Amino acid sequence: MRGVGRKRQGLAHMQSGTVTDINAVVDNCTVALQEAEEMAGFRPTQCVIGIAGELVKGFTTTQAQERKRSDSQITDMELQKLIDTVQRAALREAERAITWETGLPQVDVRLVHAAITGAQIDGYPVTNPVGFRGRHVKISVFNAFAPLVHLGALQTVAQQLELELLEIVAEPYAVARVLASEQVQQSGALFVDIGGGTTDVALVRHGGIEGTRMFALGGRAFTKSIADRMDLPFPRAEEMKLDYAKGVLKEGVDDVARIVADDVAIWGAGVELVLDELAEGDLLPSRIYLCGGGSHLPEISSTLKSEAFWKRLAFSRPPEVVVMEPDQVVRIKDGTKLLVDQQDVTPLGLAYQAIELQTNEDPLDIALRRVLRAMKM
Repeated sequence: MRGVGRKRQGLAHMQSGTVTDINAVVDNCTVALQEAEEMAGFRPTQCVIGIAGELVKGFTTTQAQERKRSDSQITDMELQKLIDTVQRAALREAERAITWETGLPQVDVRLVHAAITGAQIDGYPVTNPVGFRGRHVKISVFNAFAPLVHLGALQTVAQQLELELLEIVAEPYAVARVLASEQVQQSGALFVDIGGGTTDVALVRHGGIEGTRMFALGGRAFTKSIADRMDLPFPRAEEMKLDYAKGVLKEGVDDVARIVADDVAIWGAGVELVLDELAEGDLLPSRIYLCGGGSHLPEISSTLKSEAFWKRLAFSRPPEVVVMEPDQVVRIKDGTKLLVDQQDVTPLGLAYQAIELQTNEDPLDIALRRVLRAMKM
């Protein structure tokens, strides 16, 4: 990491993680990019953009197939046919979910990104099934889908910034991938990213990312409540919230604490609904990683640790709540020494995705890309 730039989006520029004013977002991104370019000493030509929002659906689809001839070798064509079946099933599931949530008869849904998370032959994990023999083949693919209008806005932003868009990545996926340690792979984990407009949740279980969900409640909602109930300008309310989270607020502490507690109770109910949906009847991992600017608030951690919260969900024991710090992300070296906050974990995750795209793809990824090109998803 050689350059960092920041520019806060205005209240009218984005809503619940989605772009509402393309030109304003481009202007803000230009300021941040210039700052990063000056620090790094060069101008990039490519980019990876994170996507969030309630209508971004991420889930892993698993397809098992029993082969008629177990003694024959698995071919490239056979593997691609199996992946094609997975992708078509995933698209149908995403269209049903988004159509139901919007209440519209038909929504143009597009694939954001896809990644193969696992492959097995007769119960044994393999990195490339081609050439193996066996009866039962299983492929798991993580897919993230979003409405075209949401995806198209980000593509337009990249075009106006004169950057080649390498990939759009679901933000909770990026966060979960960048901290995919051996412990996380074995025991599983939940990743909760509390951003400005949304809260993003990713579930890692059974060695892979099973699903991501997002809901439209984040740090700005807490700030707006403080501003409304204390009759303050939004910038002053934001300042008070940040000071309260750091434990340095001198005046109005009790009022801010009461307002934040009320909002976090509503936020906790949203997380509960999301986790109940992700669990799908199986036990949830007993470790929760928190990141994002909203994770500074002490009420966030205490809510997730409370018995009233975890006992209503599929936890076998009280979850351990870990607030992620950028120095836990060992896969990327920060040469700037400026990424020191919980909110910096997400851009580090996106940077890691950019690095992964530059490395040589394994055979499963190559097969997946061929299927996606043929389907034009």
